[in-house]
Amino acid sequence: MVSPKASAPKADVAEIQRALDLLLEPGQVAELRVLNTQQGTASGYFTDFDKLAQHAAHYSGKAPGVYVTLNPVNPDLLARANNRVKKYARETTADRDISKRRWFPIDFDAVRAAGISSTDSEHELALDRARNCREWLGSQGWPEPIFADSGNGAHLLYRVDLPSDDNHLSERCLKALAAKFDDTAVSVDVGNYNPARIWKIYGTLVAKGDDVPERPHRISRLLDVPE
Repeated sequence: MVSPKASAPKADVAEIQRALDLLLEPGQVAELRVLNTQQGTASGYFTDFDKLAQHAAHYSGKAPGVYVTLNPVNPDLLARANNRVKKYARETTADRDISKRRWFPIDFDAVRAAGISSTDSEHELALDRARNCREWLGSQGWPEPIFADSGNGAHLLYRVDLPSDDNHLSERCLKALAAKFDDTAVSVDVGNYNPARIWKIYGTLVAKGDDVPERPHRISRLLDVPE
């Protein structure tokens, strides 16, 4: 087994804070969730996004990914772990705990074996596919999205104002995009339609598998943010 490089980046705190400012509304409750840590699932609920950023930076590189809920969470859940992180968490945010949808997220992932990072060429193919999708959706009258590097692929995030129960609209849209843009190299994740979906926190390290030269760990980043 190849050990991770000692010099591998852990987190970009400024990018984490910028991402949280973009994705979250002031005063809303958001869940930080880190899967597959040495203490199981780590979870905490935050209204203090500076603290959320600090915890996200702490866990960066200590798990395959660091995530946050995209949509506003029921404020009652703050009582589960009030602006702190709880290890071995058993209860996390469910779809019934989301009050509305603020984002329509699209994830373009390089097709590869599970549990490993993408190669540089696979990574770039996913980024190119997202650019193509962004251009096509723009031609259909969609607004400019947030465009981001997920670490292994690419993300597009479109601002929406929809109820938590959107009558399967998000699901149908993702399936339609997959039918248009999927191939043997890149796929659209059609499972990202549920309102309680967690999303990569940009500025954190994406660390699937071992960090090897052919399949390196990368910091997720915002690439293009419209006005």
